[in-house]
Amino acid sequence: MADFSGFVGTRGTSFIVNEKPIYLNGFNSYWSMMFAADYSTRNKVTDAFQKASETGLNVAGIWAFNDGDHRPLESSPGSCNEEVFKGLDFVIAKARKLEIYMILSLMNNWKDYGGKDKVAYKDDPTILAWELKIEPCCPSDPTGSNLQYNPNSNLDGTDFIANNKIPDINFATIHLYPESWLPSTNKTEAEQLAFVDKWIESHVLDSNAVLEKPIVISEFGKSYKLEGYSLDKRNKYFQKIYDDVYNSARLGGLFVGGMFWQLMTKLRK
Repeated sequence: MADFSGFVGTRGTSFIVNEKPIYLNGFNSYWSMMFAADYSTRNKVTDAFQKASETGLNVAGIWAFNDGDHRPLESSPGSCNEEVFKGLDFVIAKARKLEIYMILSLMNNWKDYGGKDKVAYKDDPTILAWELKIEPCCPSDPTGSNLQYNPNSNLDGTDFIANNKIPDINFATIHLYPESWLPSTNKTEAEQLAFVDKWIESHVLDSNAVLEKPIVISEFGKSYKLEGYSLDKRNKYFQKIYDDVYNSARLGGLFVGGMFWQLMTKLRK
């Protein structure tokens, strides 16, 4: 579980706290702040985080923003919704009590969604990291003549090395959704699992050889809505990723954690 007696930092390719290495085993619950802002649904946050703690998960990714008309964190520039901030405070306090670190996302790239009392967030070691933007992909040029921008290509991507070489970026993250990413002709289970191996291996190699920073797979999952979904396929997919994390950890490697998308609690009538 989390150690809040000091802040998490990086040393070379490892996460450390109080001079000891730590590894991340976590989940995403983007909805936590919005649910916690409403007393009638706050219990769902408690239930989800309690079950996560009982399972041994030690880091949660949540959205510390909300756009639009429904419970916005900031309804207009400089005009903040205190009740939503109280919801965020509740989630952070609950995570701290259950020894779960937090990664707080400050904004989203896509159009779908536009702590402790008297302690500033920057001074709360419950917060492991600030994620500046979720999936900051931009249209890319398949010819390679433009590094990161070509608005008419209909392809999205990022320059993993260039973006993460920024000195103020402490660790690298990747997402992994082979069912959504691969062309329709390459969606057999074997091809998806092969893609998983290649995707993880290439990013770990770049992190080790070039970035010299730890790397976390901060989102991965399988949607039950997609054709051919089964629990067996999902479990094999999760097992492959966790095996890679565990194997790296045993060898003192830089692939230091995974966070599945996403953890929900059962709805109550």
